[in-house]
Amino acid sequence: MTLSQFFALSLTVILAENYIFVKYLGICPFIGASQKISTACGMGTAVTFVIVMSSAATYGIDQYLLRPFGLDYLRTVAFVLVIAGLVQFVEMFLQRVLPGLHTALGIYLPLITTNCAVLAVAIIISDNSMTFGDAVLYGLLAGVGFFLAIVLFAGVRERLEYAECPKCFEGFPIALVSAALLAMSFMGFSGMRI
Repeated sequence: MTLSQFFALSLTVILAENYIFVKYLGICPFIGASQKISTACGMGTAVTFVIVMSSAATYGIDQYLLRPFGLDYLRTVAFVLVIAGLVQFVEMFLQRVLPGLHTALGIYLPLITTNCAVLAVAIIISDNSMTFGDAVLYGLLAGVGFFLAIVLFAGVRERLEYAECPKCFEGFPIALVSAALLAMSFMGFSGMRI
């Protein structure tokens, strides 16, 4: 992969096809774990780690187990099991090493297992028959896009706590309006020719 191809892929996956703001995948932890930037950084890092590791693991399972034996129909089940195992590993690690972050993420940490953005990355990698290196790079860039989106949104939500807004928009409604405006700004990247 040349540097220009890497740059084009990075812009495409992180901005033009952002999994949260453009594809609308992974919204549950995006909304639930974005009240504070520190929590959003923790969730973004955890999701990025799970996406990268699941990209590598599901690539191997798909290429060396499912396809050779004609078990393509088990792809989704196998991928979800791999993702669930990785999420358990991340949860145990955070519980031992960073108990404060583990508590702050709460129920949203185990919900990474059913985060459709993580599963979508694995399926897109499989559908496009990427090489191992491309699969891991794609997973990393998708994770960076998720991280960027959740941290930006957390920054907006922290600022909204001190903003005056109409009573009917206080709390969750203004957060949804802010998410919509951020999504519109990311949709502007979809018109780029890369």
